[in-house]
Amino acid sequence: MLLDVLNNSKVFDGAHPFLVSDYVNQHVGRHRLEMAAQQGRSESSSASLSYTEFADIGLSRISYGDQVRVRCPDLAEVYHFQVVTKGQCYWHYDDDQRLLLHPGQALMMNPKERIDLSYTEDCEKVIIKVPEEILKGACLEQIGMVPRDGIRFERRVVDLNNAVCFLRFLDALLTEANENEVELDSLLLPYRDILLRKLLQQFANNSQEQSCAGMDRGFAELIAYIDAHIKEEIDVDELAQTSNVSVRTVYNQFSKHFGLTPRLYVKHAKLKNLRAELISNHKVRNVTEVALDYGFTHLGRFSSDYRKMFGELPSETFKRRR
Repeated sequence: MLLDVLNNSKVFDGAHPFLVSDYVNQHVGRHRLEMAAQQGRSESSSASLSYTEFADIGLSRISYGDQVRVRCPDLAEVYHFQVVTKGQCYWHYDDDQRLLLHPGQALMMNPKERIDLSYTEDCEKVIIKVPEEILKGACLEQIGMVPRDGIRFERRVVDLNNAVCFLRFLDALLTEANENEVELDSLLLPYRDILLRKLLQQFANNSQEQSCAGMDRGFAELIAYIDAHIKEEIDVDELAQTSNVSVRTVYNQFSKHFGLTPRLYVKHAKLKNLRAELISNHKVRNVTEVALDYGFTHLGRFSSDYRKMFGELPSETFKRRR
């Protein structure tokens, strides 16, 4: 997955991590690189970096070739879409939350958000840098408004192995950027615009809540119905009957507004509400109790889905609350 992209845009291959870090500081994002304690500054020379500009967004493929920690106070007016292609990467947050991403898993990082990442020796990532103003423009075009405090993505891990269409498009975009010799806006901008729309749909963020204002009244009421019955079993036929439309129309509405099937939207909504209860509802005695309350009877599958969505097991969320 994304292992052969940006090969024609190589900046370093077999370099020292600090050399790659210096270039990243200039083009991708300001940070401080820390080597593993047992490594000396002059010993490692396995880092690699590919980088190119594409319609005002930055595309990079990076590997430090060693165990490193990357820290910076915040991203300056840019978003980072980061997907792990090899190895593992830990995200550390101020509230002691830690997310572990495996190959194929991705996360969105917000402007003004502190970065603290740990790379395994074999970790490689693709990073797409999106200026804040460009994403705001895409949001305005898509839903007709931008949240007052700006677009903020949730700390939610997305497994791209379960989003085949998005993954294929991402591969096509990176291939086009790699092979394009004459940067014509007429060719590049459509790729960029589709990418921005997919990021806003695929990764949970506050603009999705704002988008309810842009929905027709019937569909907004359907979303409210789901929220009101979130602990019940909800199928597509029930949603169609509730809104007095066809099943096909329900599918089309969810695809248009969220890029998801109705069933997947309901599952995501259940998991999101369940997580909120694990964190803040002190009446919850254990994970099994609240999982069954939301209709997750297959506990093994529930734990797997929860981990794919939030990067940690539900038991880990519950223990941290305690």
